[in-house]
Amino acid sequence: MQLFARSSRRVELTAAGAAFLPEARASVAAADRARAEAAAATGELRGTLAIGLIPTVTAVDIPDLLGTFRQAHPAVSVSLRVGASDEMVAAVGAGSLDVAFLGLAEGAPVTGVSSRELARHRLVAVVGADHLLGQRRRLRLADLSHHPFVDFPAGSPGRAQSDRAFERAGLTREVPYEVTSTDLALGLVRAGLAIALLAPQVVSEQQGVRSIPVQGGPTRVEHLAWSGFNPSPAATAFVDLVRPRRE
Repeated sequence: MQLFARSSRRVELTAAGAAFLPEARASVAAADRARAEAAAATGELRGTLAIGLIPTVTAVDIPDLLGTFRQAHPAVSVSLRVGASDEMVAAVGAGSLDVAFLGLAEGAPVTGVSSRELARHRLVAVVGADHLLGQRRRLRLADLSHHPFVDFPAGSPGRAQSDRAFERAGLTREVPYEVTSTDLALGLVRAGLAIALLAPQVVSEQQGVRSIPVQGGPTRVEHLAWSGFNPSPAATAFVDLVRPRRE
């Protein structure tokens, strides 16, 4: 069986090679897993740990957590990937991620994987320092509905809690700015181009913006998710280490 097609300048997989590749990768992964489990039996954790997270994790100090894990298990190779919650759940279920930090609308289930709640936060309105709503102590969704918003992309879990809150209130809003970065969102707010609904911890030390409580505003729930089917020793150790930060 020929797996590669070769010439003097290039090498490519043949059709047989392409068909063989997934099985070869699975065999390598299984061998790595066996070595990691054998090392764990002697008290030393080895292997890999793939972690996914949303851009707005606030329940846990991620750098501090990774530093603590590295100090306890220096032989584990850790990788980090940022994405949307639905992507992270699918990746954990498929086995390409070991654990993930998620942010979902209140009441939204985490399905297909094991999970536990880490924290829940009522989102606050974030406006520019000179915005006409900036002097208010409390706002209603109706006060916000006539102003342009910056938010996460339509249909994403990061956007769902805000969309649902406006729908429940029978209100509509315009979201001309769709972003995946909170830094960019805050920059647009600071420039007076839009307002936002964000977790208060994201804006607690930002200059040039104000955060204001919103009556009837949306709640975001942060979760830790992992595969409950035969998790690796490194994944189990990491899940056991995760503790929400104190408010």
